[in-house]
Amino acid sequence: MARTTLRRLRVALFAPALALGVTVGVSSAPAQAAVWNSCAQWGNTSLNGYTLYNNIWGSGAGSQCIWANSGTNWGVWANHPNTGGIKSYPNSKKVINKSITSLSSLTSSYDVSVPSSGAYNTSYDIWDTAYDYEIMLWVNYNGAVGPLGSHQGNVSLGGHTWAVYKGDNGANQVFSFLRTSDSSSGTVNILPVLKWIKDTKGWMGNETIGDVQFGYEITSSSGGLNFTTNNLTVSSR
Repeated sequence: MARTTLRRLRVALFAPALALGVTVGVSSAPAQAAVWNSCAQWGNTSLNGYTLYNNIWGSGAGSQCIWANSGTNWGVWANHPNTGGIKSYPNSKKVINKSITSLSSLTSSYDVSVPSSGAYNTSYDIWDTAYDYEIMLWVNYNGAVGPLGSHQGNVSLGGHTWAVYKGDNGANQVFSFLRTSDSSSGTVNILPVLKWIKDTKGWMGNETIGDVQFGYEITSSSGGLNFTTNNLTVSSR
């Protein structure tokens, strides 16, 4: 789901914490002992080369608190009502700032623990520097969630098999790759995905990839659910 995803990158970091009706709740146990935690709507920090965002951006949101031991080990407790629409995208971001053709490698490994209830996806959100193109890679998802656009078929790229969707949210093109089976850990070779979009499909040019985000696009998590990134690495050269 990426209909208003661009707002995640263009929000004012110092917007009032209750602008979307967000209430501050009590976070789960890991947050209490973490290096950093925040229940603020736009709470953010930088740790060892990654930027973490609480990022509660959707309307009708409930409470959410993020914690981090590092940029690669972090999690979120979220209590969003059982209603439609994306409420948040807590994430960890790594800046790339290289064009597709200048990249010789762009890979990421992930290891997550996610709930069996609620409605959400665990996804990479990859942007070009001009925010004209958004590439989402869903590694798992649960509940009433779905991608923007129409199904373009299935393809095996970067070590995974994906169902591909192409759409437009009115602000940018959105290419969504949904893993055909859920995964809680693995490695994604992202560069072949970008080259397939550019060279095989011709859907975009030699864009400069601004950053790679990884997190949880949460629609509902009634009662409070935990999402944990046990480990995350994003590497480029």
